[in-house]
Amino acid sequence: MFVAAYWWKVHPGKEDQFRAAWRRGTQLIRAKYGSYGSRLHREVAVDGMVRFIGIAEWPDRATWQKAFDAHMFYDEPETRRAFVDAIADTAHEPLLLLEVTDDLLDRDL
Repeated sequence: MFVAAYWWKVHPGKEDQFRAAWRRGTQLIRAKYGSYGSRLHREVAVDGMVRFIGIAEWPDRATWQKAFDAHMFYDEPETRRAFVDAIADTAHEPLLLLEVTDDLLDRDL
């Protein structure tokens, strides 16, 4: 398994918009590019700025790389527009790219 992590700072008041667009976008990426899905984590900085970190799981690095090279954008214009509109800042490269060596997450909880 392979994991890619991304981060986004979100404009104040647009957190719900961002999360809804992220959820729909993740569904689209899973269906089109073969990811296993993703988890979204929320962090509030000292200055009050909200940052989200998405950790996406993939079957392997090759599957992720093929999607990344295809610019795996959200294909629905409304979803893409809502996502981009909510973002104040982001990196253009993944935060982390990791090969999973041991997995003890209990997905049955």
